[in-house]
Amino acid sequence: MIERTISHMDLDTFFVSVERKLHPELNGKPVLVGGTGDRGVVASCSYEARSYGIHSGMSMKMARQLCSEALVIKGDHEQYSKYSNIITDIIKETVPVYEKTSIDEFYMDLTGMDKFFGCYKFASELRQRIIKETALPISLAMSSNKTVAKIGTGQAKPNGQIEIIHGLEKEFLAPLSIKKIPMVGDKTYQLLRNMGIEKIKTIQEMPVELMQQVLGENGLMIWRKANGIDTSPVEPYNERKSISTESTFDKDTIDVTYLKQMMISMTEKLAYQLRSENKLTSCVTVKIRYSDFNTYTMQSRIPYTALDHLLIDKAKELFEKLFQKRLLVRLIGIRFSHLVQGSYQFNLFDDMREKILLYDAMDKLRNRYGIDAVQRASAMQIKKHSFVNPFNGIKTIGGLVKK
Repeated sequence: MIERTISHMDLDTFFVSVERKLHPELNGKPVLVGGTGDRGVVASCSYEARSYGIHSGMSMKMARQLCSEALVIKGDHEQYSKYSNIITDIIKETVPVYEKTSIDEFYMDLTGMDKFFGCYKFASELRQRIIKETALPISLAMSSNKTVAKIGTGQAKPNGQIEIIHGLEKEFLAPLSIKKIPMVGDKTYQLLRNMGIEKIKTIQEMPVELMQQVLGENGLMIWRKANGIDTSPVEPYNERKSISTESTFDKDTIDVTYLKQMMISMTEKLAYQLRSENKLTSCVTVKIRYSDFNTYTMQSRIPYTALDHLLIDKAKELFEKLFQKRLLVRLIGIRFSHLVQGSYQFNLFDDMREKILLYDAMDKLRNRYGIDAVQRASAMQIKKHSFVNPFNGIKTIGGLVKK
């Protein structure tokens, strides 16, 4: 059986690092990126902030309580996507097989490359090239499989690298906390700790049947990972299948006019995102979450398009059908799916040509001055309201996911 060589790269505190590259005055200070209101969450935090016990996914309110002097940044998805794409392009032109699992995380299968070039040397030089061309910190680990490589990257942080030699996977994993194992969340961790299990070595010494008895099929998977066994392949990176955005309001609202204005604004920005990536969508989904946390969605198929007015009309139509309860609304969202590569084709017998030329002119302004440089008057009314929007609204699924 051929021994595999898998490399894992993970950009360190990616959102914070991008903000610091753009704003050097943030260096050395506790920085939080995410929703700026109390109901927002921390998307990324600097190591200075982590020293106060702050972590990703924590409520911004609690993070501020732990570190009152922390600098809170709303975040800029455009910039994060830009640098993620730059790094993806570098890896794409260098590595034969790679998998992009999130906006800041990559696996690479370098099996067989040691015949021509030392794999670890190759990966190290690739890492140095990324650092040189982006000025962003990135950590690297190399091992025989994805699980050990991912755990290794965590050990190499911040901005370091490590090689786990073939055959020494169990020895490397043994002294580490069981929380380092992928799939071990808070509940599983607490259950294992209640059993007296703290280090991975203990799981390695346990009969696999016992782990299965306690945790079922997940117990088998955790046991295999603890023993450095993982045969999952590096899946070649595919284009994402949908883009979406959602906004959680600081204060639940029943203001229908405002909700429609917000829907228009979000749809407009997503449509621009489609056009900037030369994509079309054929499915629109609208999401509403009420104050009682009940969530409802409705979707509709449409002819492939990336034009604001067509997508806005469909979004408004779905919103009207979905908004029936007349309860306070906590969150609204919109998603475009079934994406394909391509641009809108002119129909010489309709009157869309002027609109498309208008969109082209608007997009050029946005490209130069930012996504909010130009927008519909109706969407501009939302500025009098406050809402939590941690990543500037746009997130993507199936290839580019916010962490």
